[in-house]
Amino acid sequence: MNAYEQLDAWIDAHFEDEVKFLQALVRVPTDTPPGNNAPHAERTAELLQDFGLQAEKHPVPAQQVKAYGLQSITNLIVRQRFGAGPTVALNAHGDVVPPGDGWQHDPYGAEIEDGKLYGRAAAVSKSDFASYTFALRALQALGLPLKGTVELHFTYDEEFGGELGPGWLLANQLTKPDYLLAAGFSYQVITAHNGCLQMEVAVHGRMAHAAIPDTGLDALQGAVHILNALYEQNRRYRSVTSQVAGINHPYLNVGRIEGGTNTNVVPGLVVFKLDRRMIPEENPAEVEADVRRVIAEAAAAVPGLRVEIRRLLLATSWQPDARSAPLVQALQRHGEAVFGEPIPTSGTPLYTDVRLYAAAGVPAAIYGAGPRTVFESNAKRADEHLVLEDLRRATKVVARSVFDLLQ
Repeated sequence: MNAYEQLDAWIDAHFEDEVKFLQALVRVPTDTPPGNNAPHAERTAELLQDFGLQAEKHPVPAQQVKAYGLQSITNLIVRQRFGAGPTVALNAHGDVVPPGDGWQHDPYGAEIEDGKLYGRAAAVSKSDFASYTFALRALQALGLPLKGTVELHFTYDEEFGGELGPGWLLANQLTKPDYLLAAGFSYQVITAHNGCLQMEVAVHGRMAHAAIPDTGLDALQGAVHILNALYEQNRRYRSVTSQVAGINHPYLNVGRIEGGTNTNVVPGLVVFKLDRRMIPEENPAEVEADVRRVIAEAAAAVPGLRVEIRRLLLATSWQPDARSAPLVQALQRHGEAVFGEPIPTSGTPLYTDVRLYAAAGVPAAIYGAGPRTVFESNAKRADEHLVLEDLRRATKVVARSVFDLLQ
């Protein structure tokens, strides 16, 4: 057998162990919020130790975590040095949104039915804790002289922007890889993604008794005026198109709104939160300035209305990078060989932690275990699941691709 066949055979022989590893990871909740994720890191480190892999534990200081709105974060790094050569980092995040309602399966049960493993984070992205760990184990078992280092980066802050996950590891100079592969799905290689601006807008009016509304200033009516202006701007975004395949146009979403005190009171305060997705061609500073302008102009049309705008998140887009070609081409080549179909490159309208590695100058790609689309996986919805055959094959693709980079 050649090296690729040996890697495949090892993964097939140990696939039952890989599935059990993933089940153990799913059974430890990592709902974010509240974001008490250090226990999952401890459990992951224990399981890795059983495989002979020593995980460095890097707890983020409690004060930083709490100021960020979370409870605990311990990021993990496993370093496997094979010899002199490039460092290839494999990053997956363990934090995930809470399960919500509507589940037919226990969200932390890791139940297997009809070849699918069900559970919160089964697909995004504890699946790639498993694929990356067992790809590394397969490379270790191969016993051939490889040139370079493989690092596993298991982090816990993607849902809040990644600044205390990969961002914290990079800022503290705990890693500086030559290539980065981040958690993704199996049927395409992602090479670019959108950016994201999130803002909180507080609309201040003046409370009054509903029987004498003219003595107040209705903050909700003012907020509606602002929202109409934002939604009109969102309609205009459709005419702005990206040149990156898989990414269409910018868009804006208002995901949360709250305000008022009672049914018989003119509301004096309404607060809403918006999410503005930015295509790779857009300038984040210009986007933020434009959103603020739209809000300010709409508010000015309502005498006495006052608004406060607070930025919650500014995640820059990730641009295509020609330096990632060796990694991307290896993933495409082996993806086609293992899955029996072409594996295209694409951008994604999501934003990810990869932007933080890219900002540090690291060429990157997104690929891992999962279906063709986020929708198919039920990620962030009830009954999230992973097709186990996708896990098996993606693990082979990752192992083969990293092998090529270490030649």
